[in-house]
Amino acid sequence: MSIYDLSVLTAGGQTHSLAEYKGKVLLIANTASKCGFTPQYQEMEALHKKYKGQGLAVLAFPCNQFLGQEAGSNEDIQAFCSLNYGVSFPVFAKVDVKGGQVHPLFQFLTAQAPGLFGEAVKWNFTKFLVDRQGKVRHRFAPMTAPSKMATAIEQLLEEKNGGA
Repeated sequence: MSIYDLSVLTAGGQTHSLAEYKGKVLLIANTASKCGFTPQYQEMEALHKKYKGQGLAVLAFPCNQFLGQEAGSNEDIQAFCSLNYGVSFPVFAKVDVKGGQVHPLFQFLTAQAPGLFGEAVKWNFTKFLVDRQGKVRHRFAPMTAPSKMATAIEQLLEEKNGGA
């Protein structure tokens, strides 16, 4: 199975195939609006603006599994991200990233890039970098600022035929 075989739901409830992102470098994060890491949206937007022309796609997946920090509706989340952080990258429908109902995307990501304490996502703003061939190349902890990922993003953007 490939990441491109997976589909996700948009905030409006439409099915969206990840095959649309074939050939792009992906920055995928589980997010929340009422988390201490929420200001990372601003840095994620900066990365999106800086690198989208070179092939980066930033994808956010809200999750309400950590202390109820994303309790709003998908519409509320969209408005929050736009108004407070000027987010122009896709913020999809809420997903589960741990437990019995883990979304297949996060099953895929965590299986390919287990964390320090195992596969499960431990908190909001766990970030994954996926190369142009759909391979998960890096997993970043919630406390890692997105701006600190720029070098890794640039390296993946420079690769044309896969990586190490």
